[in-house]
Amino acid sequence: MKKFSKLSSKIESIYLFILSFLIIYVLIYNAFHYEPIQGYDGEAHHAYVQNFLNIFVPNKTNQPASNFTYEFFSPPLPYIFPSFVNELCKFTISGTGKLDTCRQLYGFTSVVFTSILFLLTLIIYMKIMKLLFAKTNTMNLSILAVLGIFSTNYKAISMIRGEVYILFLNALLIYRFLLLSKKLFKYSKKDILIFGFIIGLLALSRQWAFLLFPSYFLLFFFLEKNIKKNYIKFLFFTFFIGFLLSGWFYINLLFDYGSLTAFNQTRTNFSFSNQELNFYLPFNNEAKLMFSKPIRPYFSNQFLPILYSDLWGDYWGYFSFTSRSLSEGKNQELIGDYLARVNLISLLPTFMLFYGLKKSFNSLKIKNKKQIDLLNVYLVFSVFISFFGYLWFTVSFPNDSGDTIKGAYIIQLFHLMGLCLSLYFENLKKQNLNKYYALISLFFFIFIHNLSAMTSNFPFLSNVLHNLF
Repeated sequence: MKKFSKLSSKIESIYLFILSFLIIYVLIYNAFHYEPIQGYDGEAHHAYVQNFLNIFVPNKTNQPASNFTYEFFSPPLPYIFPSFVNELCKFTISGTGKLDTCRQLYGFTSVVFTSILFLLTLIIYMKIMKLLFAKTNTMNLSILAVLGIFSTNYKAISMIRGEVYILFLNALLIYRFLLLSKKLFKYSKKDILIFGFIIGLLALSRQWAFLLFPSYFLLFFFLEKNIKKNYIKFLFFTFFIGFLLSGWFYINLLFDYGSLTAFNQTRTNFSFSNQELNFYLPFNNEAKLMFSKPIRPYFSNQFLPILYSDLWGDYWGYFSFTSRSLSEGKNQELIGDYLARVNLISLLPTFMLFYGLKKSFNSLKIKNKKQIDLLNVYLVFSVFISFFGYLWFTVSFPNDSGDTIKGAYIIQLFHLMGLCLSLYFENLKKQNLNKYYALISLFFFIFIHNLSAMTSNFPFLSNVLHNLF
């Protein structure tokens, strides 16, 4: 038994080292091989950065933000760092090509910055596991194997977007929440300020963050009676601070565009008839292409096939090969076959994500409130609210091409499910070590296979994998 324990410890150390190395490798590779302007609505996000001062500096201009960028509805936090680099660059260098030089500089440094945020997010997830399972070591194999495997992580990181900020801030908020729950929500002024500040920054990152907030209020119904009063007071103070920090942006949207949650398309009244039946129930012949050619223009606005293919692969072709300049893309004769294989073998982690969610859902059935795992309850509610909130968005803003269906948009959903599965793995490790390592090994080899879907421009490794399989 001791020999097996030592062997399993060595295996875990090897897996930890390799996965850590590969995640850092992918981040560095993408930083040097991908131009953020190639990303989703890349020109609009760059226009936001380049006109940041025109949009937000008082008396700079009287023009509405929509005159400068059609991403005007996006909160400003993700654009502050690249805008600072851009302004510093323009002030420092001169010459006819300085605008293009500055664009490349702030694009590169922005990718480096969001890569660091992503690594910090994984570390915070590990600290959460350490807190819950009283571990002595912060490094956690389950987190790397489960949360690092989504190809859409690396798309979101490599583009100038706000979703990575949501992941980082939400991980921090969950960690702070768990620390407070251990103190039965006996909070200090410092706790209120930190929690409220994070809420405000989440609201200033991307509108999707609002789908994460209702669960904190729903948790009220799962608390012991003697805690409830303290908890609701805490929520009131913290969300009030969050509103003070972020409310100005949404009030401006209301005044300028008539809605707190404005968007660059015309909203229709919510009705399931806004979308055709195939959008909800993708059982036509095109759906079979999920495992043969999962790239556009197939699937014709089918919600689940597009979302699945964009989570694990590159359905829209903005990343592993670029649909903006098809004549220059690398290995495009292989991309459809490779991504089909990615979709196929990713059925296992997808099934496991739902299994982890089911295990977390069981926490809602416990009648003894002293035994309720608040993190699992939060995760379950946030998964369902994020999914149906995103579904409501795609139905309210119908698009024949399905252009609003992108894995990066709702990446928080997959991370929430990933946390559910990581919790299951950590419990499994204590109960059945053989089964734990068998599943982790499968995730490890799927990660290796899917590596080219995580790296831009479909690099040389794809040719090797194509020949092997």
